[in-house]
Amino acid sequence: MLNRRAFAKVASGIAISAPAIVRGQNLNSRVQLAGIGCEGKGWSDINEMASHDASHFVGFCDVDLSRTEKVRKLNPDAPVVQDYRELLSDLGEKVDAVTVSTPDHMHAFIGLDAMRQGKHVYCQKPLTHNVWEARQMTLQAKKSNVITRLGNQIHSHEYYRTAAGFIQNGGIGKVKRVHSWCAATGHGKSFHIDRPKRPVVEPKSLDWDRWLGVAPERPYGDWKVYHPWGWRDWQDFGNGALGDFGCHILDPVFTALQIDQAPLSFNADHSGMNDEVWPAQTTVNYLFPGTELTDGDTLEVTWYDGGRLPSVSGSHVPADQALPRSGSLLIGEKGSVVIPHVGEMQAYPEVGFEIVPGENHYHGWIDGILRSKQPSDGFDYGGPLTEAVLLGNIAVRYRGETLEWDAAKMKITSHDEANQWLRREYRNGWDIEAV
Repeated sequence: MLNRRAFAKVASGIAISAPAIVRGQNLNSRVQLAGIGCEGKGWSDINEMASHDASHFVGFCDVDLSRTEKVRKLNPDAPVVQDYRELLSDLGEKVDAVTVSTPDHMHAFIGLDAMRQGKHVYCQKPLTHNVWEARQMTLQAKKSNVITRLGNQIHSHEYYRTAAGFIQNGGIGKVKRVHSWCAATGHGKSFHIDRPKRPVVEPKSLDWDRWLGVAPERPYGDWKVYHPWGWRDWQDFGNGALGDFGCHILDPVFTALQIDQAPLSFNADHSGMNDEVWPAQTTVNYLFPGTELTDGDTLEVTWYDGGRLPSVSGSHVPADQALPRSGSLLIGEKGSVVIPHVGEMQAYPEVGFEIVPGENHYHGWIDGILRSKQPSDGFDYGGPLTEAVLLGNIAVRYRGETLEWDAAKMKITSHDEANQWLRREYRNGWDIEAV
């Protein structure tokens, strides 16, 4: 590693100071932010944004007020509410931008509303709960002409940027095959495969109705079933291991290979599932159109989770070489690359490579607002990436069947019934309008 780093040349692209002039409707002296979702990933998003010299949080929202202690200390004068609509209504033009760090099922409802009000939006991954919502978010971001960014922060990390640059510069030749995997497992947080049988009274700090939002009504469980842990496992709220990590681990693959078209088809295998939670283990095979960086007219990308791993057969990786717990293997004409999930790339055969310095993903969004320039990983990129990830979960519902996809018509052409999973029925009072 030391030899490789001694060999490395530093690439350009480090963020520069933001200009004083702020874009569009943002006439405030700083980018004034509202944080929606205030603990866990919400807190880390807010805390990172707050470290930018030109940012200022003016309001916070969390349906569980017990999870707002940290943000209250960040700005004791800022209002803290349980309904983000109240916050945006009361603060109006005092809010330039919002961070959305809620469970998946509420991303689109909040994000679309904020963009329609002219707010810039940073939204956690996956961008939405279903494919139709992801398409709407992409369209609305363009229509509203706001600065957006997906919360897959490793996109800006040195490790992912270096790997993408190495592959784009022909380090392994044209890529023939991709495998991506994640150690996480379905129902790994809730430890449930069925709804709790005993009703539990929600804590007084939690507005359970607002937490449910667009999702069908159900009784509260307890702290490890739905809120604050476990919700990712449940089909009504999250998207399992694929939804949790797909937009992270597939991101350097999409970036490196400049994948800008939807998959042509996809199929899946899994360890078994019911109508409530996602499988503990899944394998999803995607067939994408080829790009200038791939070998052939199509590219096969396979996703594995729950501890499933690809074989290194057919790659340049030695048979006795252990793969990282999570990451991607890209097999090229003249070499292979392993990209660990947050780890330095490993090239086979070993060669020197140029280090591309990382950037602050959060500050990059703030800088984009200040400069009126969309950074990479906006919803124009994050939307299609999320669509591809979530199409995999539709394949999971039709185990062993290959589904053909027409992205322009947003339709599964080989199995009409499967189209019901592209979007959902919204609870009364929580409808989402098409763009």
